[in-house]
Amino acid sequence: MLNKNMIYRHYIELAKPRIAFFCILMTAGGIVLAPGNIVIKSFIFALLGTALSVASANAFNMIYERNTDKLMRRTKFRPLPMGKISVSQACIFAIILCCISIFLLIYYVNLLTGLLSLLAILAYSLVYTPLKYKTPLALVIGAIPGAIPPLLGWTAVANKIDAAGLALFGVLFAWQMPHFIAIAIYHQEDYAKAGIKVVSLIRGERIAKIQAFAWSLVLVFFTISLYLLEVGGKFYLATAIILGFWFVRLSILGLKKEMLPNWPRKFFLASLVYLPLLVIGLVADRFFEIFIIKYF
Repeated sequence: MLNKNMIYRHYIELAKPRIAFFCILMTAGGIVLAPGNIVIKSFIFALLGTALSVASANAFNMIYERNTDKLMRRTKFRPLPMGKISVSQACIFAIILCCISIFLLIYYVNLLTGLLSLLAILAYSLVYTPLKYKTPLALVIGAIPGAIPPLLGWTAVANKIDAAGLALFGVLFAWQMPHFIAIAIYHQEDYAKAGIKVVSLIRGERIAKIQAFAWSLVLVFFTISLYLLEVGGKFYLATAIILGFWFVRLSILGLKKEMLPNWPRKFFLASLVYLPLLVIGLVADRFFEIFIIKYF
């Protein structure tokens, strides 16, 4: 029984459950914010399909990077570099997850959501992952499938891609850029060993920090656009402005090391705080609006 439990644990690790859980939350946010109603069954299968598609993409990613993962401290203990699971077993696992996720989304939600999920899996596995070893622009490519989850939630309800849905996609897309730039700077020695092309290695740490600042401004633009497109109300707008000012200020402090020692790690942690608070502001605003309409 212990051996079986250990095997299950290795398969779960292939799926990167923390990332999958984060994506589920983003999909749920898209569902709540989208105009229209969704039945409980579709809601459940939208979240389950998202979780399985993200897990599939993560497994494919680990398969491709199994050799370079051996070279990095933070990845060398993953199941494939350690030989806990064979490559063929991992491939079967990833393919099964992919097929089940797309079937659930197409059959129980709608065709558009299923196709978007398939596009995300293919883009992440076949385009972004190989490009990481060729150009730092891979980060921009990888941010596209990474930003799909809230759009999946939106299309699960609206069954269309519109400006508001794209703005929601844009928030997560822009957020990923400074978030991963901070990670790349903090772990650049590991990335150098693995041959992964990140901005801080190719163009220097200062250029990477300037890009983090620029993308932080783009992020604020997308967050404000959600108010202009009436996805969020005034409470959300106030939340977005306060969080945006704080986040942009932190990105500026990174340009001067003496102003914020150990900036990459602190900025990375700040990004982990920023996004959940923004989503909470959006959802709280929507429920507050529903309460006002219902009772007043």
